[in-house]
Amino acid sequence: MKPQSLFILCLLIGCQKPKSESQIISTTPTETKTEVAIAKEEKFLKTDTLFISEDGEISNNNYILAHLVDQKADKDSIVTGKYQLDFYLDKSKTATSKITIKGIEKGSEWGASYGLTSAAAKNSPFIQISFGYPACGYNQSHYLYYLKNSNLQLVHEWDSMTDSGWGSWVEFENSSAKANPESFYCKTVSFEPEDNDENMGTVTHSDSIVFRLSGNSYKKQLLSAKDKTYFEKKMSFDAFHNQK
Repeated sequence: MKPQSLFILCLLIGCQKPKSESQIISTTPTETKTEVAIAKEEKFLKTDTLFISEDGEISNNNYILAHLVDQKADKDSIVTGKYQLDFYLDKSKTATSKITIKGIEKGSEWGASYGLTSAAAKNSPFIQISFGYPACGYNQSHYLYYLKNSNLQLVHEWDSMTDSGWGSWVEFENSSAKANPESFYCKTVSFEPEDNDENMGTVTHSDSIVFRLSGNSYKKQLLSAKDKTYFEKKMSFDAFHNQK
């Protein structure tokens, strides 16, 4: 072989770079990391169980868990709480709602019952929830829910306060007496004593509202001027409470 050809051959051999480690196929198995997703458990300050009454009887299968999510007091010591309400039917979680209650008193209690009125409580999709300190003269917060299958709607909310037969509250009227009416009404009733005669009082009606079923929910319409009295009558205490 000529010296020139031998030189070129040696040059080609010398210019081949050795393979890097990344180019060498390894037979060592690769380590695989598997991450398991763990659901974050919700933390609540307090949880109360509300058994829903129907015709005076309480069902152990239908209930509501009222979770206190957050609670704060302002500079005037007025306490506001945020709650998550979990609805259970036949012991299975069906729906959830979140509400905020202002003016919470220590020792306040929950209550829950089926129906718009006692006459239409059987198999009713309506659930009335109340919250407040169980004594005369204390404000009570009320919530009317419509629960059909897994569809939940907060239809109406209001406050009431009674003291020895006097006070203000909301009355519902279901003329059809059906558990699931096409429409129903409510009004705010107030009965206040006269200044000079404790046996006489004045009853007033305000905020007349109609609720109409539209699809899977109710739509409400105010029929009277908001916060304005549209009916007023003087009555004795006994005559008012003996009304049918």
